[in-house]
Amino acid sequence: MKFFRELDAILGHSNADKTSRSDNDDSEQPIEWVETKTEKNFRELHGDTGAEDSVSSMSGDLQLTDTRKVKDPVLHSAVDRTNYLNGDLEEPITTHVKEDIKEEVTDLEIPEDDDSIHSTPEGTELTHIKQEPIDVDDDSISTTSEDASGFSMCKQITGSDHQMSLNEAQNHFRVITINDTGAGKHWCDNEVKALINIWSDEEIQQMLEGATRNKEIFEEIARRLMKVGIDRDWKQCRTKYKNLKYEYRALQKENDQVGNARKRMRFYDEIDSILRSQPSETAAEVTTDTAPLSIKRKASQDDSSPIQFKRSVSDNLTIQSQGVSDSMHTVIKSRRMLLERFCKQEEMQDTSRTQMNSSIPAVKQASQAVSAMPPIRSELKLGKKINEGKTKEVYELPNLPGCVLLQSKDQITAGNAARRDLMEGKAAISNTTTSCVFQLLQEAGIKTAFVRKHSDTAFIAAHCEMIPIEWVCRRIATGSFLKRNPGVEEGYRFNPPKIEMFYKDDAANDPQWSEEQLIEVKFKFAGLEIGQTEVDIMAQSTRAIFEILEKAWQPLNCTLVDMKVEFGVNVATKEIVLADVIDNDSWRLWPSGDRKQQKDKQSYRDLKEVTPEALQMVKRNFEWVAERVELLLKPQSQGRVVVLMGSTSDLAHCEKIKKACGNFGIPCELRVTSAHKGPDETLRIKAEYEGDGIPTVFVAVAGRSNGLGPVMSGNTAYPVVNCPPLSADWGAQDIWSSLRLPSGLGCSTILSPEGAAQFAAQIFGLNNHFVWAKLRSSMLNTWISLKQADKKMRECNL
Repeated sequence: MKFFRELDAILGHSNADKTSRSDNDDSEQPIEWVETKTEKNFRELHGDTGAEDSVSSMSGDLQLTDTRKVKDPVLHSAVDRTNYLNGDLEEPITTHVKEDIKEEVTDLEIPEDDDSIHSTPEGTELTHIKQEPIDVDDDSISTTSEDASGFSMCKQITGSDHQMSLNEAQNHFRVITINDTGAGKHWCDNEVKALINIWSDEEIQQMLEGATRNKEIFEEIARRLMKVGIDRDWKQCRTKYKNLKYEYRALQKENDQVGNARKRMRFYDEIDSILRSQPSETAAEVTTDTAPLSIKRKASQDDSSPIQFKRSVSDNLTIQSQGVSDSMHTVIKSRRMLLERFCKQEEMQDTSRTQMNSSIPAVKQASQAVSAMPPIRSELKLGKKINEGKTKEVYELPNLPGCVLLQSKDQITAGNAARRDLMEGKAAISNTTTSCVFQLLQEAGIKTAFVRKHSDTAFIAAHCEMIPIEWVCRRIATGSFLKRNPGVEEGYRFNPPKIEMFYKDDAANDPQWSEEQLIEVKFKFAGLEIGQTEVDIMAQSTRAIFEILEKAWQPLNCTLVDMKVEFGVNVATKEIVLADVIDNDSWRLWPSGDRKQQKDKQSYRDLKEVTPEALQMVKRNFEWVAERVELLLKPQSQGRVVVLMGSTSDLAHCEKIKKACGNFGIPCELRVTSAHKGPDETLRIKAEYEGDGIPTVFVAVAGRSNGLGPVMSGNTAYPVVNCPPLSADWGAQDIWSSLRLPSGLGCSTILSPEGAAQFAAQIFGLNNHFVWAKLRSSMLNTWISLKQADKKMRECNL
């Protein structure tokens, strides 16, 4: 059968080991314990298979020794490592990796020249590992080998004469990532993107690089995810972070090997932009990759399911090779060089650790000083300048393929640069404004080129070929619109917002274009031709972006009058995304709707004479906007959804509601109560949520006769939504208990769990611009997907 040898190696080995486990300890649970053999841990002196285990750097013979249980989380001293390399140690050395790395257990044996293995059954050492069920993220598994360079060896299948070469085994090898922590193990794309976005924060990166105990860091990451409606605990965040990082490292190592076809992974570009600036190998990674030492992970104090180790009755496993091929010598030499490198790194760490311990007071003072300093900005290698505009420069990033750096200038212009002045600090102000606006739009679900803020004056973006059209969205008639449309009074309100487009040509003073002109010119960028579908997508996106930002400014009593945006075609994905910048040059803002209080660049355009005092006034306006645009990322109101289920049999239905609420950034709680069997408890739960003053929407989930929703609706002023889990047999009859209600009750009924969550989001969106933005973005993305599907259908018909 297909994969017979692999299955036989697992099942045959497991059956053979059951007897051994029963003999060792009748009280053990043989189903949960697996029996493994440690591999290629130490090298012994030639011809010596006795009780003393020794290592010689001159000997070509290899043998496997026993692995002792980890008791001390600290690595052996550098002196012991040096002695180990020189062959002076008589006891095997056990090296421990960082506590957050789990061991990969292998069962490999080193063959002799004649491709056979002779092992002595007496004195066999068996290491028992109590193993939890492994749940690996479905998007965290790579078929790339983490360690493609290894000993030339064969694996013998128990109970058969078949052997598998390492080269063949590598074709079946996959990177086993770190075990997930339980419930909610599958991460959707939006959750992973949110995690990567937080990971890209330079402050978080600095904390992760310098921390050995990182529970607090991942608790902070979990809190940030909760702010955007993603409910993950710190262990799940840490697991996903390690899986992504581990798979990326494995993929990089595979791609670096000569002759291998380049492979990709999901979210490769985002992770690459983060990890490219970090060292590719840390001491812990070197230890993990170089497996000549016995690696054991200490049971973490924070881990709810630690790995336990158990010694068998036997004490030693000795497999001696009588001869080693030339290719094996080459691999051994490379392994030893890597081990020496690791030991040197450890010696340097031991030295620095000793120096630090000798001056603890000074270290405390230094740590306090560092905590008060701003985050350290990582240096990027700039490539050639791609483009330069009036207020920014665009550079290639050789270390971040597919990305560019947008560097702002301390320059302010008006009238297509007819007026141009230097305003110190404008670059930092504009970069802050742009980064906050793009972050808000990305969290809402708008596709943008923004990747992350790099420094005070620059940010990293996806490389796009820009479409030379400025899209303008207007809510109130003012400015150039009044000149081009005489007879329209200033202040005229457009419902819906009015869309205009202008071709970017400074020499022609940016002439206004129609949709027909844009379609007929047949622009083509990054392989995408701009046709009717693409024009419609940009027009609809412009209106949605304006409405999202308009809603965001309303809590600050500031009117977004109009704004301009630009789009580009992502060279990697070939899709249209919001690009360029959105700063105080891009819009008109009127506090309290009063034009006299304008805070945008129009205050610079209106200057009759540019003086230092006038420029300071303009700068204060820009700073006012930059300070308040950061407030757009902080929701002004809180809310929650409380799902009341009649019994736990409805849990799966309720979990769908909770997940959908999370997509809108709304916290959701699940409770169990029955209005028929315990009405007093139902009303007590209702009073509990009414008493804390947090806006709440109750969702009643009850099958058969739904008394939960009507009882709640008759006893609270908060909104109540019925979402009954209908059955195929009695659903047509049961639904009437949710639809036919006594007078005075106003609870609505929505059958879809996702629909119930969306209805709650629409209620909260009235006062929460974050939730409203997600709703508006969802509408836009649905419209775009239908438009693109229709385009593909027409192309197929043609």
